[in-house]
Amino acid sequence: MITLHQDSDGFIRMNRHFPTSATISITFADGSSEVFSGEQVNAIYDTTLAEFRAQNHLDAKGFSRGPAKTVHPRNMIEFVPVHAGMASELPTA
Repeated sequence: MITLHQDSDGFIRMNRHFPTSATISITFADGSSEVFSGEQVNAIYDTTLAEFRAQNHLDAKGFSRGPAKTVHPRNMIEFVPVHAGMASELPTA
């Protein structure tokens, strides 16, 4: 089981996918915790990454197709927003 903790801003640190078969426990800032499947957490990560890329005018692979200028040093995200009750809102496989 992988254990993650939500920071005071409402994010967990996640800069890659976890194995889909992994069980992930997230402890929220209010002290509650929920158990997610790796597939559910990866779906949250993918959604957040897609929003980040759209807001920064990047294509699906994270590259800027506009004029050359620095948008973000790595074109990636490291922090994913989560909230209590999220595990029951996500579909399971």
